[in-house]
Amino acid sequence: MASAADGDVGEALEQMRGLWPGVEDLSLHKLATSLGASEQALRLIISIFLGYPLALFYRHYLFYKDSYLIHLFHALTGLSIAYFNFGHQIYHSLLCIVLQFLILRMMGRTITAIFTTLCFQMAYLLAGYYYTATGDYDIKWTMPHCVLTLKLIGLCIDYYDGGKDRDSLTAEQQKYAIRGVPSLLEVAGFSYFYGAFLVGPQFSMNHYMKLVQGQLTDMPGKIPNSTIPALKRLSLGLVYLVGYTLLSPHITEDYLLTEDYDRRPLWFRCTYMLVWGKFVLYKYVTCWLVTEGVCILSGLGFNGFEENGKAKWDACANMKVWLFETTPRFNGTIASFNINTNAWVARYIFKRLKFLGNKELSQGLSLLFLALWHGLHSGYLICFQMEFLIVIVEKQVTSLIQESPTLSSLASVTALQPFYYLVQQTIHWLFMGYSMTAFCLFTWDKWLKVYMSVYFLGHVFFLSLLFILPYIHKAMVPRKEKLKKRE
Repeated sequence: MASAADGDVGEALEQMRGLWPGVEDLSLHKLATSLGASEQALRLIISIFLGYPLALFYRHYLFYKDSYLIHLFHALTGLSIAYFNFGHQIYHSLLCIVLQFLILRMMGRTITAIFTTLCFQMAYLLAGYYYTATGDYDIKWTMPHCVLTLKLIGLCIDYYDGGKDRDSLTAEQQKYAIRGVPSLLEVAGFSYFYGAFLVGPQFSMNHYMKLVQGQLTDMPGKIPNSTIPALKRLSLGLVYLVGYTLLSPHITEDYLLTEDYDRRPLWFRCTYMLVWGKFVLYKYVTCWLVTEGVCILSGLGFNGFEENGKAKWDACANMKVWLFETTPRFNGTIASFNINTNAWVARYIFKRLKFLGNKELSQGLSLLFLALWHGLHSGYLICFQMEFLIVIVEKQVTSLIQESPTLSSLASVTALQPFYYLVQQTIHWLFMGYSMTAFCLFTWDKWLKVYMSVYFLGHVFFLSLLFILPYIHKAMVPRKEKLKKRE
């Protein structure tokens, strides 16, 4: 649906055609079409890169100004970016932010406030998914709203922790607990911060307040020396952007649904799924690297100092690129991808479910929350179900190799390491692509068609291992090793 802003710009360009031939070529729609992208995607990319001039303005004119000016700048610039992308639909975020502020003030530091926040914010997001859902990936107001939802839920939990005795909190909870009472302007600035409103990353209110107070700098009393680290992340993001732009017309999820794909031999179908599964993640990598650069430039990325005194700028890192590109393990990819969201789920969902007394159950519920947070399509549930299954099996395989003398000695043979690595990487990215198929195709009729074409290879492989591995472990691990483990 076109926004009011689109209509106004279109009318203005129409009136100017007679005065300036070719002015219609300035249309974002025409530019997007010429680039082979949608207008919404182009608006998103422009908005992400717009963070750099905004961060430069903040550094040079607002860094040590009064707090209310900084909050106001963040709120207004974030709102402007939201309006540029979604028009009048910015009322969704405004409504949720104002209501969240009222919940904090009226219900205070209570479990009731947390329960109300969790139910309201998640229900609003899921309702948004329900009313705007299509069978394709669309850039709409729910995209930044899912980021906002986690921010506001985390804000409420940190506010609740701020009312508890410090000794009753873990070291991590003490770090994030909010002792003061945030104002509406502070909540708005935190929520609409231009460097993270659209695609993340997640950060806490306490970390944001340190930015506003001028504490996030490697040179106390001065603007942070973060230009070079920011440009490095921007440059890396541009490399991924160019790579994705060049390859995206040739490697698409749409091909998975074609008759030509079905007619190909199984080895080709699996190979294509492997390559596509790796490549499809590059669009997320691009966005997160570029926005990380914005956060670093503003100072929000400052994360203290290393032992040698070198400043760390990874507080807002959503990607560990080297680990992502080289790890042969699923757990390695999870640890390197969407880091801040995973950390948020670990902090506010997984660890808070400790009372269940079952780590696997807590992990399963955390992944269920993540699946619902992404959307209502069945593909999300299937993807995270596969992740849960794969992680469990990977842990069992690792344990078996470590505890079996035969397998352990075989795994340590230096000459065979390249072969092991190649096999691991092949399995890793084949089944990562298998999982991402459901994630990217959304609806059951699409992902089911593709899974049938590869004979449900991922489910058969990992469910078989889940059943067989305990017997292999029993046969290959000596009794003394088992007793030693129990001790």
